[in-house]
Amino acid sequence: DLAKNVFHVHGVTQDGAVGVSRSLRRSQVLSFFGSLEPCLVGMEACGASHYWARELARLGHEVRLIAPAYVKPYVKRGKSDAADAEAICEAVCRPTMRFVEVKSPEQQAILSQHRARSLIVRQRTQTINMLRGLLAEFGIVFAQGVGHAIRFARHVSQGQPPKLPPVAFDTVVDLSEQLLALHERVLWYGRKLTQAAKFEPRIALLQTIPGIGPITASAIVATIGSAEQFRCGRDFAAWLGLTPLNRSTGGKERLGRISKMGDRYIRNLMVVGMTSRIKQIKTAPERFDPWFSDILERKPAKLAAIAMANKTARIIWAVLARNEPYRTRTV
Repeated sequence: DLAKNVFHVHGVTQDGAVGVSRSLRRSQVLSFFGSLEPCLVGMEACGASHYWARELARLGHEVRLIAPAYVKPYVKRGKSDAADAEAICEAVCRPTMRFVEVKSPEQQAILSQHRARSLIVRQRTQTINMLRGLLAEFGIVFAQGVGHAIRFARHVSQGQPPKLPPVAFDTVVDLSEQLLALHERVLWYGRKLTQAAKFEPRIALLQTIPGIGPITASAIVATIGSAEQFRCGRDFAAWLGLTPLNRSTGGKERLGRISKMGDRYIRNLMVVGMTSRIKQIKTAPERFDPWFSDILERKPAKLAAIAMANKTARIIWAVLARNEPYRTRTV
């Protein structure tokens, strides 16, 4: 059971007897596992787990990472480090358990850029909302959208401010400068991610799929690697939360809305990409797969975007699993 400074180890022998159950300080972890014969080590896939997995693998151990949701059912009662470690030990031995692929330092480096970019995007959105709210109190409203907000902030910074009381004027100028600075940081991270995408063959393969750009492709590769942890394309789509919730019972099939379980960041990127494709399909439907045009005729645009993201997720898995570029289907 991992933590920032205090860890708990629960070990069993081959016959199931408890061999060890003790706490370790952070400085003791590597020396403790270095004194053991190579064995199976299970950990929750949480903060710093990929680092510890790589370090223990270098010592000769077989390391498996488990999603916390799959460990919870094995916790007998209460919540403690010892109980969690025992539950992980029990879960890691299950023959049907699903495991998380250990990420490389390069994958985590790309993910760090995505996490930082996501933070800056949220801060930019917060600043825009604050600016709109303050200006609305004085009867000044600009159109919705990041582009309109950036255009207004540039007018203010260039000496074209709206008519406001002096105190409010200073506040609007300060927020406009902050908005422009945040927008520049977002563009900077976008350029960095685009550059990183040029040196990874799998990212280049995913960019052959319509609607998948360098940012989405790099996020997918950095998160799932080669996609070998998924048996099929539907498993990957389900992991993204793009498949319907199954509440079937008694021989009756009941499918609900999408589960939204899984990586929200990648799911958002894919839905945004498919929303952009819908605009292109409406203007030139003959250039696209007939399946996309057909679903747009039968379903609302937002629902069609989810369905297209689901289908694209399965294509992504096939491209990574076969290590081949996407080829447009011809009729």
